[in-house]
Amino acid sequence: MKKFLRAIVFLAMLFVILYVGINNTKPVEFSLPLVWAKNIRTDAIWIYFAMFAVGVIAGLALGAGGEKPKAASSEGKKKG
Repeated sequence: MKKFLRAIVFLAMLFVILYVGINNTKPVEFSLPLVWAKNIRTDAIWIYFAMFAVGVIAGLALGAGGEKPKAASSEGKKKG
């Protein structure tokens, strides 16, 4: 159930990004001086998509190491 809920939330976020991108098709100027000195001028959808992709990758990287191995059952501890 948890994975299904995560998939629904992910698809809802993706829909919002696509909806915003469809309605903002004019070129925009994007600058990020810490990464590159030159400004990027492109359609807004590509900037939205790139920021969404960076967020997804960062979320996956942060969530990847969070699971711990399950402890042995109490029966295994009693016998050993």
